[in-house]
Amino acid sequence: MTFNKKRASVKQEIPTASMPDIIFMLLLFFMVATTLREVDVYVQYKLPEAVAIEKIENKRLISYIWVGKDGRIQLNDGIVKLEEIQEIMYKKRVELPNVIVSLRIDKESDMGVVTDIQQALRKADARRINYSAMLKQ
Repeated sequence: MTFNKKRASVKQEIPTASMPDIIFMLLLFFMVATTLREVDVYVQYKLPEAVAIEKIENKRLISYIWVGKDGRIQLNDGIVKLEEIQEIMYKKRVELPNVIVSLRIDKESDMGVVTDIQQALRKADARRINYSAMLKQ
């Protein structure tokens, strides 16, 4: 009489029952953590060059003001007049007290426009100002 040993059959498959849950959690995480560019730039500008540049880490606190070659001013998502900057930035500063205003000004722009923007920001009590530049090669 011969006895045959029964071997346990072990499946080598990876359990996939929780895979949809994992995918959903990853998708939700990336949707919450990702910031999308929400502003279209309507102003043509070329930034001045600088020898040293410091990068701002928290981009959610930044409010952008672009000044183009032709003197047009864009604040965040729309073209504005110089007189409107103070009111808009005051409201923004009330909503977000730590707001940083990033000025992206064409290197050929008139300095008088820049001074007027600085005065409007001062009146709006938006005193954290960043001047954007390109790194000099």
